[in-house]
Amino acid sequence: MKKADIGMIGLGVMGSNLARNMKSKGYEAAVYDLDPKRADALAEEGFIPCHSLTELRDALAAPRKVFLMVWAGKPVDDLIEQLLGVLEQGDIIIDGGNSHFPDTIRRTAYVERKGLLYIGTGVSGGEEGALRGPSMMPGGSAAAWEYVKPIFQDICAKTEDGTPCCDWVGENGAGHFVKMVHNGIEYGDMQLICEAYQLLKYGLGLDNEEMHGIFAEWNKTELESYLIEITRDILGYKDENGEYVIDAILDRAGQKGTGKWTGIAALDEAVPLTLIVEAVFARCLSAAKDERVKAAAVYPHDIPAFDGDKEAFVEAVRKALYAGKIVSYAQGFALMRSAAETYGWDLDYGKIALLWRGGCIIRSVFLGKIKEAYDADSELENLLMDGYFSETIRSLVPAWREVAAYAVKAGIPMPAITSALSWFDGYTTERLPANLLQAQRDYFGAHTYERVDAPRGEHFHTNWK
Repeated sequence: MKKADIGMIGLGVMGSNLARNMKSKGYEAAVYDLDPKRADALAEEGFIPCHSLTELRDALAAPRKVFLMVWAGKPVDDLIEQLLGVLEQGDIIIDGGNSHFPDTIRRTAYVERKGLLYIGTGVSGGEEGALRGPSMMPGGSAAAWEYVKPIFQDICAKTEDGTPCCDWVGENGAGHFVKMVHNGIEYGDMQLICEAYQLLKYGLGLDNEEMHGIFAEWNKTELESYLIEITRDILGYKDENGEYVIDAILDRAGQKGTGKWTGIAALDEAVPLTLIVEAVFARCLSAAKDERVKAAAVYPHDIPAFDGDKEAFVEAVRKALYAGKIVSYAQGFALMRSAAETYGWDLDYGKIALLWRGGCIIRSVFLGKIKEAYDADSELENLLMDGYFSETIRSLVPAWREVAAYAVKAGIPMPAITSALSWFDGYTTERLPANLLQAQRDYFGAHTYERVDAPRGEHFHTNWK
């Protein structure tokens, strides 16, 4: 009997859809799950069902490629231990879940010491992407790439010119780090869109039909993207009774932790990831629904009726949203740049932007401009220093300030858009008040300070008392 090209462990929605994707591209897949009924069900679709890891091993061609789609954390470690007991030298273990990148760094080293190869790959696009073509961000044992490259690049999404949205990212945890940053940017994008929705709904008093039309128009501009597209669809969706579903959804957001990981990584790297962190905190604040209801009763406030040019202000909101989006990506790429230095990764930022052009949740036409920026200057310190983005931001700033000011005056919370503007102002300010901060630190803790009239790196202390 012909051996399978790849094995899939974990046959939930993502795992089973990835297996179907592989089969549709001509690859034979053996499947295994703790629930044998799942493997047996896929047997009806032509997959090779396996009821033990030994059976899975025997069904695979060497070097064996075993793809895990299980919950991150201990389940991955437990499976690695079990697989090390049945696989052979040179076989490849692939973790396609949302694992934390330090775990992938540790696991890559551990599996390699055992004589096997390891890949940690980010997979983005949800269940539809898994079936029809996700964005994939593999990293780990470089020697494994040649064996999985044909499969990964066949099943992934493609750009308009047919370029695969999957390529080798880097060693050990690089793939999962890039996927983590992707998810952080996703948090930021979603929060920015939600703030625009909040402003249109409660600031301008627009109804769902009007907002549906606005997002449809925005999707024809620089904002064209998957998230704008689905927001358009959500705002226009009615149930069987003709009621808008969006109005029936409780305003309490969930999260799975990847946004928090991105924020922690930013703190570790001392990179000001302000917009994405505010997006995470916005979800935390939304979760305190009962407390917010009580607080709203104690501090009631009415949003004043908008008395300006609504059409012009809608365009200002679009521009503010675009400006925030640029900052979100600028901060995310700055984090990857810092982490690459910390962990010794040789990241290709233009290529990473290309990986996100299709299949993933943050896919948008805007990513093409990011690729162009890093292709033109691979050492670009910050996205805002690129010619296209600097010119674009300058054109957006007046509307950005107008929207932020209106929201603050009206009492409409916009943490992502306003924090992005504050970061921009700080980033473009030559002299910040950190001189006073350093004086304070030196006053109470003798932490010393540098002087503007002395060489950098020379430190001074004043006896302030």
